[in-house]
Amino acid sequence: MEKKQRMDWILLVITALLAVFGVVMVYSASAMISDRETDGATQYAYFYKQAAFTAIGLVLMIAASRFNYRWLMKPWIVYGVLFVTVVLLAAVFAFPPVNGARRWIRIGGFSLQPSEMAKIALPLFAAYFLTKNEDSIGNLKETVIPCVAVLGVVGGLVFFEPDLGTVIVLCAIFVAVYFSAGAKFLHIAAVGAGLLAVGVAALVYAPWRIERLIAFMDPFEKADSSGYQVVQSLYAIGSGGVFGEGFGRGEQKLFYLPYPHSDFIFAVVGEELGLIGAMAVLVAFGLLLWRGARSALLAPERFGMLLGIGLITGIIVQALFNISVVISILPPKGIPLPFISYGGSSILVTLVSVGILLNISQYSGYVSLENGLHRTQTPRKERKARRVKKGRKVTRKRPVKSKAKVKMGA
Repeated sequence: MEKKQRMDWILLVITALLAVFGVVMVYSASAMISDRETDGATQYAYFYKQAAFTAIGLVLMIAASRFNYRWLMKPWIVYGVLFVTVVLLAAVFAFPPVNGARRWIRIGGFSLQPSEMAKIALPLFAAYFLTKNEDSIGNLKETVIPCVAVLGVVGGLVFFEPDLGTVIVLCAIFVAVYFSAGAKFLHIAAVGAGLLAVGVAALVYAPWRIERLIAFMDPFEKADSSGYQVVQSLYAIGSGGVFGEGFGRGEQKLFYLPYPHSDFIFAVVGEELGLIGAMAVLVAFGLLLWRGARSALLAPERFGMLLGIGLITGIIVQALFNISVVISILPPKGIPLPFISYGGSSILVTLVSVGILLNISQYSGYVSLENGLHRTQTPRKERKARRVKKGRKVTRKRPVKSKAKVKMGA
């Protein structure tokens, strides 16, 4: 068994900074909304909830980074998580809709969004199943159909909530894991074509999606109706300029921009912190992608690699999707920005996902060029000690100057 290495502190620090930044931005974006909803009692209602969920999520992240992630390879864990997720996804239809969608299970003051759990359950199943059936990846009956069937059940339940944005994220996770497992290009193309056909059907048979797509083409033409969200978001981004209006000084969140503390919180970041703040968030997600992908690709075995790829794909695709909607690159669709948007289920699941990535990073190897390109589990300090023992030079030393003086003209 591989020796446990040091945790990826870069990944840990980036995650913690994004989570804390999210708490601060949720307060800025929701203060006036909280004040109105509580009849002036408090401006901190959303802030307190987000801070509490973030604190719990950070604890769960550390806990997830401590155990050996190979425990997740046990069949009863994999199928147990998948079964519970499917049951909860079906249970949401027993609860009344909120804003026309059934996405939450609400019991008293507690609410749960099961579609967030699917972002862990799906890559966990795919990584386990494709590792177990490594020798039959290209077999249509033994591998392709079962995997697509699971995606169809999980994605189908999410689709009928309806939540097309999360379905797109789940499809991206599935394709990334399946491609990394070594699937045939023909199978990937067939699955992609099938998903595209489902997406087109979802647009054709949903008039409100067609209306959103038309508004996306020219949002200012329908600024008072279906293009309202995008127009207000663009106003916020544009008014921020390079340096921003200043923290807490944004105006679009004052009941102009819909859902400023959740789906459109990146617009608040752009308005208050400007181009510099928005670029800092993008750089943070870029670093997160680098460290997460590194942990996955250097995992000691196939399961860790596929699971890590699935988890980091879900986080990054969701972030890109949210930001693209805010700046009007994609049609509007409700999907939170990881770590930053308000939402207990989202922040908990995202932080647990990073915790698993941190766990994988502790068993990831190092890339060595000593005897050709390969991965080794030998820590850097031990490799250095071995080279010293063999008499190799580890560092270049400057030549010692002679103390003898040379007489000129002698």
